[in-house]
Amino acid sequence: MIDDGVAVDELLPARGIAARDQPLLAALVFGALRWHHRLDWQCSRLLSRPLQKGETELAALLRIGILQLAELRIPPHAAVSATVDAAALLGSRHAAGLVNAVLRRFQREHEQLTRADEQPLEARFSHPQWIIEALRHDYPEQWTAILDANNAPPPMWLRVNALRTSRAEYLAKLEQGGLKATLGAVESAVRLDEPMPVASLPGFAAGEVSVQDLSAQRAALLLDLQPGHRVLDACAAPGGKTGHILELAAGHCDVWAVERDRARLEMVRENLDRLALSANLVAGDATTPQEWWDRKPFDRILLDAPCSALGVIRRHPDIKVLRRPADVDRVVTLQAGMLRALWPLLAPGGLLVYATCTVLQRENDRQIEAFRSLEPTIEPELATPTSCQLLTGEAEGDGFYYAWLRKPHVSRTLGVSPQP
Repeated sequence: MIDDGVAVDELLPARGIAARDQPLLAALVFGALRWHHRLDWQCSRLLSRPLQKGETELAALLRIGILQLAELRIPPHAAVSATVDAAALLGSRHAAGLVNAVLRRFQREHEQLTRADEQPLEARFSHPQWIIEALRHDYPEQWTAILDANNAPPPMWLRVNALRTSRAEYLAKLEQGGLKATLGAVESAVRLDEPMPVASLPGFAAGEVSVQDLSAQRAALLLDLQPGHRVLDACAAPGGKTGHILELAAGHCDVWAVERDRARLEMVRENLDRLALSANLVAGDATTPQEWWDRKPFDRILLDAPCSALGVIRRHPDIKVLRRPADVDRVVTLQAGMLRALWPLLAPGGLLVYATCTVLQRENDRQIEAFRSLEPTIEPELATPTSCQLLTGEAEGDGFYYAWLRKPHVSRTLGVSPQP
């Protein structure tokens, strides 16, 4: 998947693998991605010569083997034996012997290879150097805590559908099923003490609850929805925030969910069907609203902007391996284009909430500052704050950013209501 640039979500659960083996496979895949940079460095220290460029499967097996010995609760003899057996399937005469030798050497040199002061930063924090430097630049006092939080197992947060049940009632249902949970700072949020398969959640199929991180649940609340509002959810897939908006609106708002990718738009439909909710689903590009907008202004706009996603690395550790600095440059340009394109769709007095699941200031405060400098029809700041940066792990949520921008009722430059 690393060479092909395929996200882990597209590979798991894996076809042809028995259900009983899927949890172990997921632990191996996510673990190998989470600790990729450390495992890669440890392999380089254990090999007498670098592997050839074409030996990617062998390199992956070595990382998987070391992962089992260093991080997972697998008996060492079983980890070594299974990895050597897998190496024998590669069709190389020397692969099994090499894997056996490297893993045995890791067992002997484990203490030195896992000491933080012996490791370069990439290995110590298991992040690529460019992410480490970006976080150190933006957060000189907090960068190590962010990196550590990225490597921690993510909690499983649920959003209770207030149209179906109360949070107290759902918490009681969990307790009846022997599941322990705690309440979150957001009024709809519940955190499970132990993650579990989504399909096994009480009331999930009936739409009583959805899986959504605590930080992400703040988006719909920031819209300050009122009956009769016309609401645009831009870049809506997979539909978690769309569903929350509709739950809060209780049928009293006209909600448009816009998504460019038709396959991902279908995911929005499936999520809303489970919740027995409906919205106007539009296959459209947020940078070209003239192709799908009906020229009626929106009272509220949620721009859940494409981003580097560095705030959700703990849930998607493949980001550390697949993302590149050029990807950040690309999304920064895309975000700016979306802000410019969607702002004219906002009604006078309307509110636009800009959201990202990243912590990079280029995509967040600096992006909004740049937009404010170019757009005269933004309400003067009468109250603070007008933005919020949540760091990964803060209040046990993912890294998220929100900014809220209001359009004046009357244009300050022309003395008339701005025309959408």
